[in-house]
Amino acid sequence: MAILELNFKSECLAMQTSVTVILPETETLYHGSISKYKTLYILHGLSNNHTTYVRNTNIERYATEKGLAVIMPAADHSFYSNMVHGRDFFKFVSTELPHVMKNWLPISDKREDTFIAGHSMGGYGAFKVALTFPEKFQAAASMSGVMDINYIIKEDCFENFSTRAITGEMTSQTGTENDLFHLLKTNLNKQIKLPSLFQNCGTEDFLYEDNIRFRDFALANNAPLEYREGPGDHDWEFWDKSIKEIIDWLPL
Repeated sequence: MAILELNFKSECLAMQTSVTVILPETETLYHGSISKYKTLYILHGLSNNHTTYVRNTNIERYATEKGLAVIMPAADHSFYSNMVHGRDFFKFVSTELPHVMKNWLPISDKREDTFIAGHSMGGYGAFKVALTFPEKFQAAASMSGVMDINYIIKEDCFENFSTRAITGEMTSQTGTENDLFHLLKTNLNKQIKLPSLFQNCGTEDFLYEDNIRFRDFALANNAPLEYREGPGDHDWEFWDKSIKEIIDWLPL
């Protein structure tokens, strides 16, 4: 696999940004006939950036085994939202980034070849993007995700982090475009074809109850969700195992 770091100016963000890419190396790369690779977009957590997965997991090896391209953007502390005081990170990740990557890299633009995942803040972001644009993704996965966006408003558990830049003075996101429960229910009510959804969480994770509540809501509404759990905390030991589990689960 080739590991690339791409630095470019984003129109949505109105600034330079960076993306790390894992790209399969095959014989076609050297003979002029390049395959369009299936692609996993993977979103980092609150305290991380685009280099996080390459530094903390074996994602390169897992992707190599499947011939899978992986795209890892940087999204600051945005919770993958169009921030009230800040940048339009949701628009960047969901719309601009796939457009730019498909123009620059030999990756497929087909729904059945496109997947999204993430951990913690990124797990929330992955489900938010996939449930907002279900026509773009075949599958989406959340590892230890912040499944209820109201959690970050109500709970003082994120050091040196304020939700005001994201939500302004709003004290609840229930029923908005930032509410995963609302997005899921709206799609199901409209009988929209959803991506296959994968959710997992460690049983010692501080977000475990949050994940159970979303699981129960999704399954009660017959959403296409596969849920798994096991011993583990909110840490890279759990997420490294989870990434392999997700890549093995993807319909490749």
